[in-house]
Amino acid sequence: MNAPHTVNAGARLAPPPLHELALAALVDTAHTALDGPELTWLHARRLHCGFAPVEAFHQWEQDTPAHDAQLLALARELRLSWGELIAVALAAAVEHDAMVGRVVAWWQTPAGGPRPSLGLIDEIARALGLSAASAGIVNGQAIATGLLQWPDDSRPLPELTVKTPVALAMALRGQGGHWGGVRPLVLDETLVVASIRDAARQQARGLVVDPASGVHAGPCVLVVRSGHPREARNAAALVAQALERVPVLLEDAAPTGLGPWLWLRGSVPVVCAELAPGETRRLPALPGHSGPVLVASGPDGSFEWDGDTVGSWSVPVPGSHEREALWRSNLGPGELAGALGRAHRYDAAQIQMLARTAHQHARAQGADAPTVAHVRLAARAGVAGELGSLAERLPQEVPDEALLVTEQLRTALASFLQRCAVREHLVDGLGVSARTRYSPGVRGLFVGPSGTGKTLAAGWLATKLGVPLYRVDLASVSSKYIGETEKNLARLFARAERTEAVLLFDEADALFGKRTEVKESNDRFANAQTNYLLQRIESFEGIVILTSNSRTRFDPAFTRRLDAILEFTQPSPEERRALWLAHLGEGHTLSAAEINRLACLFDLAGGHIRNVVLSAAVSASRGGQAIGEADVMAGLVEEYRKLGKQLPNGLARAGP
Repeated sequence: MNAPHTVNAGARLAPPPLHELALAALVDTAHTALDGPELTWLHARRLHCGFAPVEAFHQWEQDTPAHDAQLLALARELRLSWGELIAVALAAAVEHDAMVGRVVAWWQTPAGGPRPSLGLIDEIARALGLSAASAGIVNGQAIATGLLQWPDDSRPLPELTVKTPVALAMALRGQGGHWGGVRPLVLDETLVVASIRDAARQQARGLVVDPASGVHAGPCVLVVRSGHPREARNAAALVAQALERVPVLLEDAAPTGLGPWLWLRGSVPVVCAELAPGETRRLPALPGHSGPVLVASGPDGSFEWDGDTVGSWSVPVPGSHEREALWRSNLGPGELAGALGRAHRYDAAQIQMLARTAHQHARAQGADAPTVAHVRLAARAGVAGELGSLAERLPQEVPDEALLVTEQLRTALASFLQRCAVREHLVDGLGVSARTRYSPGVRGLFVGPSGTGKTLAAGWLATKLGVPLYRVDLASVSSKYIGETEKNLARLFARAERTEAVLLFDEADALFGKRTEVKESNDRFANAQTNYLLQRIESFEGIVILTSNSRTRFDPAFTRRLDAILEFTQPSPEERRALWLAHLGEGHTLSAAEINRLACLFDLAGGHIRNVVLSAAVSASRGGQAIGEADVMAGLVEEYRKLGKQLPNGLARAGP
């Protein structure tokens, strides 16, 4: 914007605000019949100029009053014409000063209206020695960026009026302003640890472009990914802090005019979006905004800006030492904080929530301070809210005595448990090939006939690790709509990863089965679902246990991704005897010989023995007595009937 004339060197008075100067220029063209307080106001503004409006106009550019400093800076940023600058000054002024609106409406009589028309702006431009402004406004950046808008575009061109949104008018005066669907994003410093702050600063450096570098100017976009929206938003706020900008959250579509408003406030927009696997979303354009754009998102999907896929940053889980410090700040000093920090890969937000809930449980039970039991109780309650209907919590803890398996299987389970316990630091000190692409997730497949204790073993593992166990409900995650199953699974994996829940997929071959030859469209979508699962389970950083009756039902590519495959076989007679004793307890009248007979003759797994004992307990309760052999035999008949099998020879008549 270059002024058309030189400035009067003798001028000494500070110029008035631009909107007053522009209206004062109309005094010389005022009709003699016009009168009233509006004309008096115009004359007062003219006197304030101290000399001819044209000279005052040039003096304004050289010695811009503080009132208009933001306006002039924005005009230079957007490369507005002088006509656009004057239009913005007037349009913003009528939103603040009722008298300015009255003067504009008075001057535009009979067309009326308090907002400036293109005809009025053209008249002011001529009085200031400028060329007509209408064409420059219609085709200029002020309209393109939403700084100026048309309240009513049905009128002829000279009568078209312009407005500046109230939020922009306030921002031009340094008063902030408010948009619907746009709110401040407040950084929660209690959730910040040094490693994530350093990582956020590093990401921020990549978003700063030095104009002298010759790199094409334009918004730099970063997708901040986390398993939970709150974590992603807080990490995005950290990046904004490193950029020395104010983050604002876009909850809906960006309003027209947001770009200039962001520039005026020194803000960076944070777009919130959670996408399904394979989903791509085009980020909204923000005309007038050339600074960074942040996206707070989940782990799946991709984003495009101007046709290009943008980069992302996955927020890491704090290290064990940082987790210990977080637990201490929330639970107080003691060994508990150290043990929790080493054992569980919780993020800062999760630690804060669990500690707060653990304190509530401790107070409710009259304890002086939370214990590990209170933290585990809080974890189970917290995950329930996170996973919702996608999985079913198995609340019972499984003690060592309840897990009756062969010594070989117990050894394998202990090895698998150790793998889960040390998964975070497993590759520390190993070679580069071992560290490359390592994920702290653990994946195990429990294979064996029904009732052999696969689910019980999963509960034992979760109990030993001190984390909740959730059984995935295939009916809840599966959907007939294309892509919905993957979206549900993505949400499930992301939230389980964040909450350290052990996921149990019973009859997992229904989801993780072999890919088939594509003969129709449904085969293609089924294979796409399997491909997603294979990829996602490999990148999952939590613990997954899958159960199946046969390992041959799984895709060969899937077994390569497993860390352990444990075989659950039918129990031997000695093991069946131990199972009978463990289930019957003390409330029975069976002799040792009768129990030995049950163990030898009936080839049942632990789950079936459990069913028989429960049925026997029902039968015994009718007579108000302890469980006897007849009650057990009645339960055996019912269980064999359910299994569709015949009782062993010579025992068929033992049933009712």
